[in-house]
Amino acid sequence: MNTGSWGRRDLLKAASAGIALAAFSVQGARDAAAQQVKWSSGTEPPKLKAPANACDCHHHIYGSQYKVDPRTTLRPGDATVEDYRQFQKRIGTSRDVVVQPSTYGTENAPTLDAVAAIGPTARAVVVVDTGVSDADLKRMHEQGARVILFNLAQGGVTTPEMIEPLAKRINDLGWHIQVNAGAKTIQEIMPILQNVPTPIVFDHLAHIPQPEGVNHPLFKQVVALIDKGKTWVKLSGAYADTKVGPPTYADATAVAQAYAKYAPERVVWGSDWPHPGVPASEPKPDDAVLFDLLLVWAPDEKLRHRILVENPAVLYDFPKSA
Repeated sequence: MNTGSWGRRDLLKAASAGIALAAFSVQGARDAAAQQVKWSSGTEPPKLKAPANACDCHHHIYGSQYKVDPRTTLRPGDATVEDYRQFQKRIGTSRDVVVQPSTYGTENAPTLDAVAAIGPTARAVVVVDTGVSDADLKRMHEQGARVILFNLAQGGVTTPEMIEPLAKRINDLGWHIQVNAGAKTIQEIMPILQNVPTPIVFDHLAHIPQPEGVNHPLFKQVVALIDKGKTWVKLSGAYADTKVGPPTYADATAVAQAYAKYAPERVVWGSDWPHPGVPASEPKPDDAVLFDLLLVWAPDEKLRHRILVENPAVLYDFPKSA
């Protein structure tokens, strides 16, 4: 071929073909990298790049090999450690906190086995009742447990009466209590929460009702507990109480922003994967959209680093370096 005979039109055609081929190759690479994560909508990665040691402070693991507690109501399908690793690849987090599902009651093997499989980058939130022995608590501490959960929102094995005695027993271990309950229940147990010796962590924005949001009395009560210096809130479950819905979750966003602004040292982020509270008849949330809400909830990069890295390291006893 005599390339010297090419005209301007030929060069433009060749350049256009090259650009199209390059674009096709880039899109092909993106399609190859995109992967559907079980129990999550969408395949695109989030816009927000997770910093090193970013922690997902709230997710669950389910397995059909474990015995279901007959008193429970939520019984999702399997959501395995390998499924969660695919979730981490998509979102970019590298530390995590596995929360015992209500499905298994006080049989914490699903959660402790998951932490053992994941390794030192994971911590456990366990469920116990007042019959637990001190030896069992110490054993679970060695296995990565740092929290006991009082799930008062689902049918389960814990009651408000157990909060104070168990909080006293775990205080010397450096653990804290975690509360998942509806707004009415949280308000009812406020006298108990005001007297526990351990730190308290509220799940899912403390389930502040909508559309009242920050104007609801519960928000002021939670803030008052924060002012006492030992209360934290998980910026998670944007879909739990929203009336607006995706992609903005604008009403939940206003609550999350208020927490992050008021007490930046007392908030952490969690995915709530595999989203067991979302009815089976509804699509699962897009986890990239949920993660990107942090760009709105905490617009400052230093604040996001605090929420994703520094605060979880303090709350869950992670080492200072990976």
